This record gives sequence, structure tokens and C-alpha cells, in this order.
Amino acid sequence: MLSLKVPKMSCGGCAASVEKAVKSVDQSAMVKVDIGAKRVDIDSTIDAGRIAAAIKAAGYDTTAV
Repeated sequence: MLSLKVPKMSCGGCAASVEKAVKSVDQSAMVKVDIGAKRVDIDSTIDAGRIAAAIKAAGYDTTAV
């Protein structure tokens, strides 16, 4: 399980963009977004670096939790 803080994630649209970015590298990833905590939990077999890079490419910086 990968847990990331996404400081700029502030609404449903942001959450959808982050989830779409994760799914772009792993369609089967399980993604749980908590907008209030600005956190995303991802269950995936893909390397964490690739997932973080995809989220960054969507315009959101991340930090590991």
C-alpha cells in the first residue's frame, strides 16, 4: 500500500484528476482519496516512483506518508 500526501488536492475535481493519473499507469490499482486529509492511498503493483511521477504530471506534487 502506497500512501501519499497531495497538498494541492482540495476538491472532487482534484481527486478525480489524481485518481485518473494513477489509473493511467495501473488500471487495476485500488485508489482511496481523502480530500480533507489531502491523502491518497493506492494499492498497486506498479513502482511508487512511476505513480508519483504520473500524479506530478497531472499537476500535483506528492510526499510519502
